[in-house]
Amino acid sequence: MSQYFEIHAANPQQRLISRAVAVVRAGGVIVYPTDSCYALGCCLGDKAPMERIRRIRKVDSSHNFTLLCRDLSEIANYARVDNRAFRLMKSLTPGPFTFVLQASREVPRRLQNPRRKTIGLRVPANAIAQALLESLGEPLMSSTLLLPGDDLPLTDPHEMRERLGSSVDLVIDGGYCGLEPTTVLDLTGETPKVLRRGRGDVSLLSL
Repeated sequence: MSQYFEIHAANPQQRLISRAVAVVRAGGVIVYPTDSCYALGCCLGDKAPMERIRRIRKVDSSHNFTLLCRDLSEIANYARVDNRAFRLMKSLTPGPFTFVLQASREVPRRLQNPRRKTIGLRVPANAIAQALLESLGEPLMSSTLLLPGDDLPLTDPHEMRERLGSSVDLVIDGGYCGLEPTTVLDLTGETPKVLRRGRGDVSLLSL
């Protein structure tokens, strides 16, 4: 059975955040809350936990992971960001948006779209997720906690722990955070394109 931490949604306990980050650095897979829904996360540079997440989700090598970043400056380390994309992202972050951009050389090839060489990145508006990223000092590799056969992501951390068992190393209970995924915007072309409508509101963007 995985570890289980109850972390305050607005004022995360640093002691528990540090322990959660130690799990990630040791190659573990964690469940944690975001500003859209709960997600599976692991260390960016480690292939083994990424494969564990694929097995949990029952997805193949074409499944796209997202890099969860602290801020726009960190996004710029992992993607090619022009002025147009930067202005748009600045107006939407932190928030429930995932941006598809051309990957930089800092991104391992296994995380890139094999044909387009792109990567999805986001900056969450969630205190627990931000505290994890701040303590970790690098992005989290992330995938929505949507289990095979389910139509919607899980919302109850106790159910997550029961169903996932020892396939994850830690479940962080940060309370209810919703079940609607992020809105995905493709910023690789001349104009932004909505690839998926989710929690992020694009009604004011004329897209």
